[in-house]
Amino acid sequence: MYCGSCIHDNTLAAALMRRGVDVALIPTYTPIRTDEDSVSTGHIFYGGVNVYLQQKLGLFRHTPRMVDWLLDRRALLGLVSRFSAATSARDLGALTVSVLQGEEGHQAKELEKLTRWMADEFRPDVVQLTNTMFAGMARRLKEETGAPVLCAVQGEDLFLEQLVEPYRSEARRILSLRARDVDGFIAPCRDYADFMAAYLEVPAGRFHVVRLGLNLGGHGRSEPRAGGTPFTVGYLARLCPEKGLHVLAEAFQLLAERRGKGRVRLEVAGWLGAADRRYFREVVRHLERAGLADCFRYRGELDRQQKIAFLNELHVLSVPAQYREPKGLYILEALANGVPVVQPRLGAYPELVEATAGGLLVEAGSAPALADGIEELMEEERRLELGRAGMAAVHAEFGDDAMAAATLALYRQYGENGRPRT
Repeated sequence: MYCGSCIHDNTLAAALMRRGVDVALIPTYTPIRTDEDSVSTGHIFYGGVNVYLQQKLGLFRHTPRMVDWLLDRRALLGLVSRFSAATSARDLGALTVSVLQGEEGHQAKELEKLTRWMADEFRPDVVQLTNTMFAGMARRLKEETGAPVLCAVQGEDLFLEQLVEPYRSEARRILSLRARDVDGFIAPCRDYADFMAAYLEVPAGRFHVVRLGLNLGGHGRSEPRAGGTPFTVGYLARLCPEKGLHVLAEAFQLLAERRGKGRVRLEVAGWLGAADRRYFREVVRHLERAGLADCFRYRGELDRQQKIAFLNELHVLSVPAQYREPKGLYILEALANGVPVVQPRLGAYPELVEATAGGLLVEAGSAPALADGIEELMEEERRLELGRAGMAAVHAEFGDDAMAAATLALYRQYGENGRPRT
């Protein structure tokens, strides 16, 4: 799938490079998958095949570098990832714990390869880990490079809480210990920063908020979409229970009953993994039983150009996630094209809606409340007002250059040993 974290990290790295910063965006496990041109390095560390074999078979924890190199080839990793199903947290408990253990885990050899390359070839002034699943790297990276280590938080608590026992408790315990090795944390919103400070048992003062930013090229039109029938509601995210497509389907049914089937339409796009196909079939059957099969269409996973075209067909977008969403990049993408949003009052959504004035907030998990919010935006003047405000705010304040500037300023705050300069 196009990975939201990959898209964010690639956009940030590209924007930093345009500012003249020497950046190495290092893929781990598999090549990154983004809907923009990748700026990542050619070398993949912690290659997925090696990591798996080192977890399962002690022999592969001592294989020579040439064997590791063959198993880390991009072509092999790309092929394996194409044929793999969505990773399930239920099956990855032991591996998660091992990677969190860093130099004490089964993947210690992978960590040493990474730290040696960083220390000998790249010699960074600062290291940023993409999420806390790599907190086990921080200690050795600091020892070998002398650079402060920062770590982004991007929703990994959802994965951790799906681990089965005893791995969930053990992962939480190790993560709290390894978080002490990280000098500072970067969150995309204040809500998630406060949540993760408590979750990791880390002082809140070590958390910094850097808002999301978009590569705005191609996004935006002169005016939000006016008029037109049927009224088109859109969903753009991974198709899974956590993102709440079933809630939107229930709300859409209520909307159709109130306004008439011929006057509304639901357009859905996003990646559907093997693990969630049964869930999606249930959502589709619900719409079919309600007589709404002709009012609904699934567009599949979209590349960047297709995504922008899709957004420009919508009157409103809603992704009623059922968990504390830390990012919500799709909200900014919709608003960048003048499409207002109706979102639950949860996670990052209140901050995004308040900062952009581009949508409405409703009770989380309530299909009737969601239907009411969407119906309110069927009134054209109100919808256009929110669409214009959101589009102006995103283009003025949520571009990738603004995100890069804020991130670079944070990097520069950190001096030796990871202590912020005063």
